[in-house]
Amino acid sequence: MTQGSLDIEALNQQIYLDSAFIETLRTETSKVIVGQEEMMDSLLIGLLTRGHILLEGLPGLAKTLAIKTLASAVDGSFSRIQFTPDLLPSDVIGTLIYNASIQDFTVRKGPVFANFVLADEINRAPAKVQSALLEAMQERQVTIGKESYLLDEPFLVLATQNPIEQEGTYPLPEAQLDRFMLKVNISYPSKAEERDIMRRNLNGADFTEMAKVLDKDTILRARNAVKRIYMDVKIENYILDIVFASRNAKMAGITDLQHLIAYGASPRASINLALAAKAHAFLKRRGFVIPEDVRAICKNVMKHRIGLTYEAEAENISTEQIISKIINHIQVP
Repeated sequence: MTQGSLDIEALNQQIYLDSAFIETLRTETSKVIVGQEEMMDSLLIGLLTRGHILLEGLPGLAKTLAIKTLASAVDGSFSRIQFTPDLLPSDVIGTLIYNASIQDFTVRKGPVFANFVLADEINRAPAKVQSALLEAMQERQVTIGKESYLLDEPFLVLATQNPIEQEGTYPLPEAQLDRFMLKVNISYPSKAEERDIMRRNLNGADFTEMAKVLDKDTILRARNAVKRIYMDVKIENYILDIVFASRNAKMAGITDLQHLIAYGASPRASINLALAAKAHAFLKRRGFVIPEDVRAICKNVMKHRIGLTYEAEAENISTEQIISKIINHIQVP
């Protein structure tokens, strides 16, 4: 056995120990959230990699409940911002208030100063409000007046948008969509899951007494553990092949996609695909990344980073279909 394989085996054992809290956290959140494993895993990936999540789904699919549940299980602060057309940037980040008693301005911090921020229906607010939140997401600090204030870690933004109500909305520009690590489409629960949901609500289940099974220090240690997860150069090249195929399908040998893609994924896709693959391996309690980790989260990382041509829209071809073709074409290491 080589030195390298011994190191990876030791790392694998250490990651298995470091990720022990994942099962406890999943058990606690499952007391409230029925099913929706992909959504909960996406939230955990964002938490482990300092990434933000955009959830898109129909009303009543537990988008809001999911982040409230995660915040309840973690010893962290939670705030909800209901985005509306009359919202102002100061309603999100805060403002200066004149204090007559001291004859000076004092800072009133906005709801963005929390560990878990729910931006509900983000596409209902105008661009200047969206930009105020997205700047905080990217810079992890907020400027009020002449002073800048760092946001506490962990800092996770979960933004939601409703795909069926487009009247009176302000769709996120492509450059701002790129700031979100993952975009997750939420689907309906199965009949068995919905029966469980219905019974819990009819029985008057009380979800307020959730145990806090995770503290901030554990999250920060887990983030460092995720960074140590081994990624072979073959996996790195596999990620790059997928991203570059979205930019130049013809060069990748997928000629039937060339006329369907207006623009491909940005370098943020490569970075986030690698980070999310490591986090996915961590959730599986492994110390190394395998191709299945990349394939499992590829669509959620890339679907909002690929632009479609008019031909693709006319043929009702989605970005998920394009990504599936790319994944199926690129040789797995």
